Amino acid sequence: MATLAKKRFRLKPHHWFVLLGLTPIIAIYTYLRFIPIVKTFYISLFQWDMVSVDKPFVGLENFVILFQSDPFLTALKNTTIIAFGILIFSVPIALIIAYLLSRGIRFKSWYEAIYFLPYITPMVPVAVTWKWILDSQQGLFNYALSFFGISPKPWLLDPTLAIVSVIMLTVWKTIGYNMIIFTVGLTGISKEYYEAASIDGATGLKAFRYITIPLLKPITVFVSVITLIHGYNVFSQIYVLASDIQGSPGYVVRVLVYDMIENAFRFFNMGYASAEAVILFLIVLVLTGIQMGLAREKNRSGRRMKR
Repeated sequence: MATLAKKRFRLKPHHWFVLLGLTPIIAIYTYLRFIPIVKTFYISLFQWDMVSVDKPFVGLENFVILFQSDPFLTALKNTTIIAFGILIFSVPIALIIAYLLSRGIRFKSWYEAIYFLPYITPMVPVAVTWKWILDSQQGLFNYALSFFGISPKPWLLDPTLAIVSVIMLTVWKTIGYNMIIFTVGLTGISKEYYEAASIDGATGLKAFRYITIPLLKPITVFVSVITLIHGYNVFSQIYVLASDIQGSPGYVVRVLVYDMIENAFRFFNMGYASAEAVILFLIVLVLTGIQMGLAREKNRSGRRMKR
């Protein structure tokens, strides 16, 4: 048995070639990703202002103070609302658009390009444009609403409306990426399923409900988790939209990334900011774990059906 195990796991020359080729990439990725994560966990256990040589060890005190801080709890609440708001609107709309485009409409490639264009556009110019559109005095959005008898709204001044504005902007920008992923998933569904369902009278919405949605579950899980992760890392659009408002950038809507940057580079409380980064990392880790768990459950159910 031991001999068989050695033969089974013996590396061949082409295996060594692949490992040697990947070594520089793995080294760079480790230096840029894993080492900073470990250092962040380490710094979160200390009280450090980035200047002093001494770093008093405080253990989990930063985390205790964190969950007693109103700014952090507000940032966590706002970030969660924004992330799930983006998820609720972006994923279903992207799925519907992808499904409609897969029906063989004319100029499909042009529609895909138009929807995907906002995603590849940098966030800062997009946010600057939306800031002008959502301006309470001369904004195009309020002008359009006036045709329906709706009075002008302070989209970037009111905290609730500012959150809605961030969700609208982010959904508009990310919907193209989600649509492309769903389009790829739809191309992998065999037409035989729909042909067999049409014989039983399942067409249109019934086919979409009982065939398309179940078969797209792995893709939907992936898109949902990626959307949530991007939602929890929201920063640029809020910084641009809320700048020069009431004297401080990010004043109207406080989110985790902004709160982290402010504590680290404005108040020089690196230990506290690192604790916030750890919390954000754990949130992303949990979401990724949920994605892997749901995908594994789907694979197991698929194997059972084949058996």
